[in-house]
Parts: sequence; structure tokens; C-alpha cells
Amino acid sequence: MALPLLPRPTVGRSTRRGLLGLAAATGLALAGSAGLLAGRAPLMPPAQAQGTPGLLEFRWDNSKDYRKLYFFMTDTQRLKRSEYYLILRPKDRKTAILKLSVTIPKSFDATIDPKRVKLCRMSEGGMLSRTRCLEQIPATIELAENGSAIEIFPDTPIPDTGTIGVYMLLFNPFNVGMYQFNALAQAPGDVPISGYLGSWLIQIDPPSN
Repeated sequence: MALPLLPRPTVGRSTRRGLLGLAAATGLALAGSAGLLAGRAPLMPPAQAQGTPGLLEFRWDNSKDYRKLYFFMTDTQRLKRSEYYLILRPKDRKTAILKLSVTIPKSFDATIDPKRVKLCRMSEGGMLSRTRCLEQIPATIELAENGSAIEIFPDTPIPDTGTIGVYMLLFNPFNVGMYQFNALAQAPGDVPISGYLGSWLIQIDPPSN
């Protein structure tokens, strides 16, 4: 038995105009796709160029284990004389510290003099005060033979209370960009293993003029 034929729907004038508009939009979209396939990009408003430094060193270890540490610098421009305050807050360490190591990126082409490095009890600055060294902690400070780390041996283990930090006075490197310094600490105990505390992500900027 043949199925009955459904009556043909009546299309009004407004509906026909909507269908024609849809067909025109579809045609433009297809034409744009064809232009892309032919190697021609559709016309877009011009975008403003964004300038970036010619030399950029980005050494951030972007992993789930990365922990950002607070720091302060008196000058971030390359080749400028600057004071570095690498801060370790109480929340950044869980045990006392028998030895503290600060790793230095190979590309950080600045001269670090151990005589200009101090371990301090720090006052962390804010809107109304500047970060500064309150009291120097007696320690032996050495630079690794290959210049890859600053090795700090406190005379007595540093407790996990209070804010401490590493103070350095140096001339910033020539290359602008970001440099990752890592903090490794050895806790008192029988196993001489240094654990990762976090990283200071130092940025060196080009001259302002």
C-alpha cells in the first residue's frame, strides 16, 4: 500500500528572504574557505606589532614541582650594578638548613664574587618599606669550580623559622631575558642529600632609553 503524500509546505515571502540570506552567507563562507585553500588569507584588520628583545633567555622549568620564590632587585637593567635579595620564607622550608646551594644558569654571564655574597636574616619589604638584610648569619660561602652554584655553609643549622635570604651585589649580565636560580637545601641528618626548595625567576631588562 502506497504511503499518502504529505502536502507541500507553503513558504512565505519572509521565509524566502531568510533562505536567500542563508544561502548568501554560506556562499561567502565557502569562498573564504576556498581562498584559504588557495594560500590566500581573508582580509583582516592590521594588527599592531609587538616588540621583543633580540636576546631572550627563558629558563623557567614549567612543571608541577616548580615552586616560585620571592626576590627583590634594586636594578633590573642589563650591565647595571644591582643588589639581589633571594628570599626564603618560613613556608618555603620544612626543616632546618645545614647547607644551602643556589644554582646559577650557564647563560648568566655575570661575575659573582663570594666576598659580595651574604646569608642574612631578612626583612621582606612592601609598599612602605624595602627588602633589606637585618642581620648577617655567619657562614662559609664558596663558588663552585665551574661557576654553576653558590655553596653556603652556615656555622650552625638555620632553623625553619623566620625569613632568611641570600644577598648578592653584582653587575647584571649583558643578555636580557629570564634566568632561573634554584634553591637546594640539605637538612641535618645522616644522609647528605639536598632537596629542592624552589626557584627565583630573575628577569634582566634592556636599557630604558
